[in-house]
Amino acid sequence: MQHAAAVCQRGREAVLAMFNEARMGRTVDAANCVPLVEEIARSVWRNPDALVSLARLKTKDNYSYMHSVAVCALMIALGRKLGMDEEACRQAGLAGLMHDVGKAVMPLEVLNKPGRLTDEEYGVIRSHPERGHALLLEGRGATPEMLDVVLHHHERIDGTGYPQRLSGEAFTTLARMGAICDVYDAITSNRPYKAGWDPAQSIARMAGWKGHFDPALFGAFVQSLGIYPIGSVVRLESGRLAVVVGQNAGNLVAPVVKAFYSTRTEMPITPTRLDLSRPGSSDRIVGREAGGAAKFPRLNELWVDSDVLTLLQH
Repeated sequence: MQHAAAVCQRGREAVLAMFNEARMGRTVDAANCVPLVEEIARSVWRNPDALVSLARLKTKDNYSYMHSVAVCALMIALGRKLGMDEEACRQAGLAGLMHDVGKAVMPLEVLNKPGRLTDEEYGVIRSHPERGHALLLEGRGATPEMLDVVLHHHERIDGTGYPQRLSGEAFTTLARMGAICDVYDAITSNRPYKAGWDPAQSIARMAGWKGHFDPALFGAFVQSLGIYPIGSVVRLESGRLAVVVGQNAGNLVAPVVKAFYSTRTEMPITPTRLDLSRPGSSDRIVGREAGGAAKFPRLNELWVDSDVLTLLQH
């Protein structure tokens, strides 16, 4: 976790520097990001749960930069689950890292607006795929994969997305992957205008959005994260609430959890680590607990060490 947090920190700084260069009118050199993507890829291959889960812990101030790091890590993890080779995973990660580069040239008062956007402001934000695509064409080091994901990560399989309302084969596998990873990280993160949703709740909601995502790719995405991703709050048969702290690849409905609250007494309990997949385990998950982070503000401290949280917040 400490190593993954350090990678997140370096990634945030690199994306911040790249966005600042673009805001000052300088060209973007995508090749400069290759070493960072290599480092993120090594972290994901070593322990996918660590970096993917930590990258979700953003502040409202650093959302735009950490979102790029998170989508990079999610793309690499999904590529690995789909059986892509290492080079293809790196290309997917690089495309994920660059996918929102167009937001670097969006007006900051619109990008960071704490309230609902007007129709005019929303139209400005919707231009970021095309603006990002143009930035990469003007700069150096852009790959075809990168250009595809930057331009098309807001398309939908039913053809109702933007900017080109793509469907069928024109909406490539890589862009479909980008669409899934982008939305998941966006809805699970704290943003200037809303608090993030619980990870397991987000997976369930995305599953119900018919026409948005490629079903086969979304299924692989869920397998890469778990049905109950790390940081999710779940309700146990014993009447306790628990936060997911680890996955069991062979049994996605029985992760490792840390029980911390009794619904019977409505009081906190001594945190207890439980591997629900172990033979003889006397407890099981019976449902998701909505609003976990809002109800329990110190929830992240149950699954992330305090020194790691400190590193992520500075």
